[in-house]
Amino acid sequence: MQDPFYTKEKKRKQGGGMLAADAWLDSSLYEFWHALGRGYTRFQDFMGRFHVTGIKRFIVEVLSDAFTFGAIGCVLMVALALPAFDIIDRGVLNKAEDYSVVFLDRFGSEIGRRGIRSDDSVALDQMPDYLIKATLATEDRRFYDHFGVDVLGTLRALMTNATGDTSLHGGSSITQQLAKQLFLSSERTIERKIVEAFLSVWLEWHYSKDEILKLYLDRAYMGGGNFGVVAAADYYFGKRIQDISLAEAAMLSGLYKAPGRWAPHIDLAAARGRANVVLTNLVAAGFLTEGQVTAARRHPASPIDRVAEANSPNYFLDWAFEESKTLIEANNAPGNNFVVRTTIDTTLQKYAEEAINSVIREQGEQYRVEQGAMVVTDTEGAIRAMVGGTDYAKSQFNRAIVSTRQPGSSYKPFVYAEAFEQLGLKPSDTISDRPVCIGDWCPQNYGRNYRGQTTLLAAFASSINTVPVTLSIKTGREPIAALSHRMGLRAEYPVTRSLALGVASVSVLDMTSSYAVFANDGLKTPAYGITRMTTLNEQPVFEHDVNAPKERVLSEQTVIYMNQMMRAVVTSGTGRRAEIEGVPTLGKTGTTTSYRDAWFAGFTGNYVAAVWLGNDDYRPTNDLTGGTLPTIAWQKFMAFAHTNAEIKPVLGVEFTLEPTIVADAAPEDDLETAEQRPPSLKPAAARKLLDLAARLESTLSGTQPAGDTASIAPPSPTTGL
Repeated sequence: MQDPFYTKEKKRKQGGGMLAADAWLDSSLYEFWHALGRGYTRFQDFMGRFHVTGIKRFIVEVLSDAFTFGAIGCVLMVALALPAFDIIDRGVLNKAEDYSVVFLDRFGSEIGRRGIRSDDSVALDQMPDYLIKATLATEDRRFYDHFGVDVLGTLRALMTNATGDTSLHGGSSITQQLAKQLFLSSERTIERKIVEAFLSVWLEWHYSKDEILKLYLDRAYMGGGNFGVVAAADYYFGKRIQDISLAEAAMLSGLYKAPGRWAPHIDLAAARGRANVVLTNLVAAGFLTEGQVTAARRHPASPIDRVAEANSPNYFLDWAFEESKTLIEANNAPGNNFVVRTTIDTTLQKYAEEAINSVIREQGEQYRVEQGAMVVTDTEGAIRAMVGGTDYAKSQFNRAIVSTRQPGSSYKPFVYAEAFEQLGLKPSDTISDRPVCIGDWCPQNYGRNYRGQTTLLAAFASSINTVPVTLSIKTGREPIAALSHRMGLRAEYPVTRSLALGVASVSVLDMTSSYAVFANDGLKTPAYGITRMTTLNEQPVFEHDVNAPKERVLSEQTVIYMNQMMRAVVTSGTGRRAEIEGVPTLGKTGTTTSYRDAWFAGFTGNYVAAVWLGNDDYRPTNDLTGGTLPTIAWQKFMAFAHTNAEIKPVLGVEFTLEPTIVADAAPEDDLETAEQRPPSLKPAAARKLLDLAARLESTLSGTQPAGDTASIAPPSPTTGL
């Protein structure tokens, strides 16, 4: 029976603490959000005191946006200024050209100068006032008013450029131009202009206006290798800067913008026209009156004669100057002024220039070709002539050494030479001219036909494409490229399936050096242009060793075979226009895809030369091949060069040289009547005589009936002709 006084104790439920914690969390969050809401309400009440409407609200919004964008602008300005800060922190200035070099030709006559002509010894207050005014009027009229960047001048220049007239003034202030001279390169980029602006402001903070102007006048490039107006005054007018006239000051002040275009020794008419613009600027700026500049307009400046320098072998001198700087640094030469004896022959140089320019002048329009280059060496590698383009005054780009163009079939001698060296072949060996493919690449011959069995000599002379490709498969393409580099090609190029057809990058200079190996019996023959260098006080710096041992690149047997084949190119192949009576000529033509490049490289027993014709922008020519204009130019030069010269034999080429005839001396009584050979004429002189003869014939035919010469009276002995 259940005890009535017994009560069962109820078991306490578990989890009561968790329930309390949950209640606490809910109440805390509730209180927090309510407190936050009350705080936000109080904040709104507080900010409501600043609430504005109408025009006041507009002003507040503008100021707010201004502060926002201002902060963003400050961050951006600091970011853009970092490169300028870095340049200033390094403290490294652009050096004006360090060296001054006088160049002599192979016979010791001066042919030109390169490097600095600089003089900063004249104080600003000693320079003519009209020179300073002419500089400011043309370059920076607000120089003494702006903070380094002429905002108004820049806007004015932009408006002027928009109208197509850029002849009066540019957009850069003098301080900006000085910043570029001191710290920056000449690249035309927005980044460079931004850095230039920051550096200009820095210069204005650290230097006075007169100090900046003095630095500018001393460092500005004035053409002809002259830095600064003091050196330019001496170079162009042979005067101290203190003694120049207003007309001369105007001519100098016109050079800052484009010295290569307006230098008086390059184009006197353009220089005088530019000086007249400067005189107009002086009047427009209010520095001088029209009456004060009238005399200078009527009597423009006349520079001293610099024709000899303008006619210098300038492409060669540019190259030789770079070579000289390398030698100076390699030999730790003392001082800054040097004299360099070169290998150039000025007579041969004129022949080479005439050969290139004449073919382009006469037939360039027909073939749509505008540029050409030629390098000539003797068989030992001494450069005798270098033509880097048709007109140095218009373009200083040296296509003979800088341009890397494809050589086309003129590369094939490397392929055949490697085959002779590696496979033991001979020119008389036969090979099949048939379709050949490397993967999906199947080259075709020029005429899109095949001969079947043919000799290597015939295939080379006719420039058949399938044969060198077949040979490259047998020898491998890497050995061919390696041989070309050993022979003289310095530019690296990818070794592709089409290498045997000249898909490589070469220069005219390197092609000449490579072909000189064949002319020099298989010995490596790098081209060189400097024989001796000394300081001004005759202290030797460098001497070329003509007796230095040469590396053998090809065996004599391979050279004989290759010379026989290149002789066949001239006698019966694609280079027949290179034939010269009485001279053994050898070579190889080359034409690239779409007729973009045309070559002829070859040699005699006396000289080696390579000729390239094409266009700077790689435009295709009008079916120009290596066997036409390049070969004609090469033949013209070689014909000139071998006139009255001893003709030397070529290894492996059977050629009967005409004997040099030395006649017995005539009796004394017959000396006056003995017939003498007329002297050889230079091409320019020959053209002038032909032109004169044509004019005389035209004049005579216009004044006298045909055949009626009896009425023409002889000239009076008192008048002369």
